Amino acid sequence: MTSARRTLIDAETTPFYHVINRCVRRAYLCGSDDLTGKSFEHRRGWIVDKIKVLSSIFCIDVCAYAVMSNHYHLVLKIDLNEVNALSHRDVISRWQRLFHGHEVATKYMKGEELIEGEQILLDGLIAEWQERLASISWFMRCLNEEVARKANREDECKGAFWEGRFKSQALLDEQALLACMMYVDLNPIRAGIADSLQTSDFTSIQERIAELSTARNTQEKALKAVDDKTEPNTVARLKPLAEFDGATHQTTQSGIPFHFSDYLQLIDWTSRIIRYDKKGFIDSSRPKLLCELGISSAAWLTSTREFRRQYSGVSGRWDAMCKFKKKHQSGKWCKGKASSQAIHPSP
Repeated sequence: MTSARRTLIDAETTPFYHVINRCVRRAYLCGSDDLTGKSFEHRRGWIVDKIKVLSSIFCIDVCAYAVMSNHYHLVLKIDLNEVNALSHRDVISRWQRLFHGHEVATKYMKGEELIEGEQILLDGLIAEWQERLASISWFMRCLNEEVARKANREDECKGAFWEGRFKSQALLDEQALLACMMYVDLNPIRAGIADSLQTSDFTSIQERIAELSTARNTQEKALKAVDDKTEPNTVARLKPLAEFDGATHQTTQSGIPFHFSDYLQLIDWTSRIIRYDKKGFIDSSRPKLLCELGISSAAWLTSTREFRRQYSGVSGRWDAMCKFKKKHQSGKWCKGKASSQAIHPSP
């Protein structure tokens, strides 16, 4: 029996969540249908473009993503500090980018005077909209409904496009966050449809590497321009999907607690090992992040291959997982004790 999203998502406990949604039956999100020969590759861009738009509206950051042939993964971070800092005008303007809003809100935005009843109604609407702007459920609703409508219109059919509600996993600490992000970023390599990070199309790691390369080229052009005493050309740069604000070893609202250079070293090391042509090979020199977190190479590789199946609804230190389940799903069995203990070694 499925659980209500409100029992699975609690931003006060953790802002980080892994979500996944899958197409119904033989519906194609993207990729190519071998039976008909029809390609749906262009639909990958629908997902990536939409999550970027939604992230600019909602107070939710995209930490990682991977768009596969019939499903997609996201790692999202709810930013409570941002949503609590929104003014009334901010809330209304953001919500009106998603929906028509309400005539009272439009009247307020025009600077027209409101009577007492209208002001009470507006206050209630703003409180409701502000809460929704930090809701993963509303984020996913806006994403999935648009993709489903576009796909059904293109396929000239009606009915369900997604097999059901999105599934979510709460990520309670940095080990869980790191393992999940890497599990998501390595999806194409693990599935055998890409042989390197650079060729892992429509993944966050491919975008991060491209952004890094662009930033370096821009810096080199800027330095050359200074030497040549000429103005550098402006290069359009993709908006970063997450903040890598330093290895603070604390899961906070401020950002992801890993340096990008350390993350890149670890994912490159991991991807080389899990590739089919290097199956079973483990480099003796462990990356910096594994050493700092005390995670063994074997436990880490198992986690990056099987993270989705290791847990149910929550991932983190075992005692924290049990506490989360007891608080939000009283009586529910907590899955993943051995997996949790493997990547959370005792002090």
